[in-house]
Amino acid sequence: MIEVKNLTKKYGRITAVDGITFNVDKGSIVGFLGPNGAGKTTTLKILTCYHPATSGRATIAGFDVLTQSLDVRRNIGYMPESPGVYPEMKVREFLKFRAALREIPLLKRKTAIGRVAELCGLSTPENMMRRNLGELSRGYKQRVALADALLHSPPVLILDEPTSGLDPAQIRSMRELILSLGVDHTIILSSHILAEVEQTCGRLIVIAGGRIAASGTPDELRKSVVGPSRILVEIKGKRKEVIETLKNLPGADGVEIKSIGQWRRASIRFTDGGDHRAEIARAIHNKGWAIRELRDQAGSLEDFFVHVTYEQNIETAGRPGQ
Repeated sequence: MIEVKNLTKKYGRITAVDGITFNVDKGSIVGFLGPNGAGKTTTLKILTCYHPATSGRATIAGFDVLTQSLDVRRNIGYMPESPGVYPEMKVREFLKFRAALREIPLLKRKTAIGRVAELCGLSTPENMMRRNLGELSRGYKQRVALADALLHSPPVLILDEPTSGLDPAQIRSMRELILSLGVDHTIILSSHILAEVEQTCGRLIVIAGGRIAASGTPDELRKSVVGPSRILVEIKGKRKEVIETLKNLPGADGVEIKSIGQWRRASIRFTDGGDHRAEIARAIHNKGWAIRELRDQAGSLEDFFVHVTYEQNIETAGRPGQ
């Protein structure tokens, strides 16, 4: 549905996007991750025909973003990070105006507006559609912007920081809304809020220094930075005996242990990447030791994000023209 090949954008001597290539399959929700200044928004502006690329190619629904921009615009709904709204306009008035700009036939506009109002939670309370945009909270302004992006029922949605500035309740509500939209739309969602993309997106693309640093599912990215699997266990037993027992577990490659009173907190490394918690539990049971914790020390998406973006930014700093 979205194909990007060797896309580059330069501003004078500054390279904002540096030869990136990626695909987004139909019906998927893909997170576009990166630190501030990584090139996320620049890439999205190229995909939405706001900026031309310096070189490379991008297509959406089979249409080229440079040579077929009107066709691209008909097939996308774009929600920018800071949605442009007219504060003196009422919500319904604004959506009518946007429906006209999108060339929705006059007889179909009322139905289209009612559909997106219901979908985006603007139909209740009843007076919401009659309120001025300038009076709305940040959360409701985001909902109006999303309703605008959905008016013409585009197959592709491009959302730039859709939860920026929202409170926790609004973030959860927006996340649930985006997940529901993924049933009928292909979505690319740009953000630097890791928890949001992890709970919303099936695949992540990480950009740093204008380049693609990594791509994969959240689970794949977490595992790639952790290395050998580690299991954390906290048991009550004699230190020497605990170390000896854990070291002799099949596949164990090392044990780090810390004493907390009578408790031993051990981190056991396994080279095969498997889940050995059942074997550890059996060994502890056979020894008759008390246990109060046993868990896989999985890496976090934050660990991965910091790791790859740091490496990419170091590399970028050494390139000419940076």
